[in-house]
Amino acid sequence: MMENSTIAAIATPPGQGGIAVVRLSGPDSYRVAEQVFRPADSRKRVADAKGYTALYGQFADGEELFDDGVALFYRAPRSYTGEDVVELSCHGGSAVARRLVEACLAAGAVPAGPGEYTRRAMLNGKMSLTQAEAVMDLISAGGRQGAALANAAKEGALARKIAAQQEVLTALQAHLTAWVDFPEEDVPALETDALRQSLEQVKAGLEELIQNYDAAAVLREGIDCAIVGRPNAGKSTLLNLLAGFDRAIVTPIAGTTRDVVEQAVQLGEIRLNLFDTAGLRETDDPVEAEGVRRSWAKLAEAGLVLAVFDGSSPLAKEDLDLAKRCAGCRAIALVNKEDLPVQFDTGAIAPYFAMVIPVCCKEEGAKKVIAEAVARLLGTARIDPHAASLSGQRQLSAALRARDGVQGALDAVDTGFGLDAVSVCVDDALEALYELTGENASEAVIDQVFETFCVGK
Repeated sequence: MMENSTIAAIATPPGQGGIAVVRLSGPDSYRVAEQVFRPADSRKRVADAKGYTALYGQFADGEELFDDGVALFYRAPRSYTGEDVVELSCHGGSAVARRLVEACLAAGAVPAGPGEYTRRAMLNGKMSLTQAEAVMDLISAGGRQGAALANAAKEGALARKIAAQQEVLTALQAHLTAWVDFPEEDVPALETDALRQSLEQVKAGLEELIQNYDAAAVLREGIDCAIVGRPNAGKSTLLNLLAGFDRAIVTPIAGTTRDVVEQAVQLGEIRLNLFDTAGLRETDDPVEAEGVRRSWAKLAEAGLVLAVFDGSSPLAKEDLDLAKRCAGCRAIALVNKEDLPVQFDTGAIAPYFAMVIPVCCKEEGAKKVIAEAVARLLGTARIDPHAASLSGQRQLSAALRARDGVQGALDAVDTGFGLDAVSVCVDDALEALYELTGENASEAVIDQVFETFCVGK
């Protein structure tokens, strides 16, 4: 990235829309904008525009005027990137927006790379690395709680929590370093109880973040969910219920579903990527047999399993085989057709599932029951959407290393290894926390973060 260049890109999604926004950022933003934008009021000049003001006018490619729209102006450092920024809002046809970008490039701008605006904001001190990562989480959030978690991180909730832990460890490390390196100064040793209390405090904060990681990730990113069961148990009916429309064909004929049917749905605050699978049974039909094989594979891959059983039929061998396959998975047993006389032995499958719930997949009320059960199982019901949370494997890995460093310091205290050993472990924990916030992250790590961003953000 050429940090002194002026970059340009379309900041709105591709396709037709009312408005498309082309964003300029860099030292020559006003100069480039002056060449492609003509204010309707001829007395106004782009170069004189103050920050947080707007002008209406026409867009030009050379001498040809090809659209009209609005230019919004931001002066450094009071902009998203910390640089001079101009946002050009044109009509939302892809051809118009592309032509406007091409005009900006001809005027001296260069194409922006993925996440380059947010990267510049981070490098210019407008946000930390964790806040930058939250921007992408906010863009991709599928539910309100997931968006709230991302917004809390963007507003600095995680950065503040980590900073507080860094402050405790830094104070400890300063005292330990003085004690180890300057024994002639009679620096008092830390009281063991006070040292242990400080370390336990930091460890507890990290443990909370780590324990909530999976549930927070589900709220932000969603989860793959396999719907499995015997033929005619009600799997496709369940898919249609959760989707809100007839996504899968439902007939009384066993084996109607022969391949995996996919559908993304919003269940409460959780986005489920649903996979309705072929009925699980032994068959000589090679096509159906391949569908069954894919069903077992999808069960093994899914982050959540909804196993559907026919409550109006006696327990079959295939039901018990399925239940045993679900042992150790995040799985809920849905005993369907509760509107009919019950013949199914729920006790036989209960040991293999986190929950066994009677439902009728043809009734709308079952959707709420299933949503509440899924939220309890995945832990999303206990998440405070406005609290600090970890996002992504990079942050989780750093938090785990920091937690292990603090635990190592506690072990050193308890086993009498001495304060110099405690100091080494505290230093390891601090290094991991500084990597988490991006304060000592390598260029390769930063590149990896921003390569996942969309162009224009």
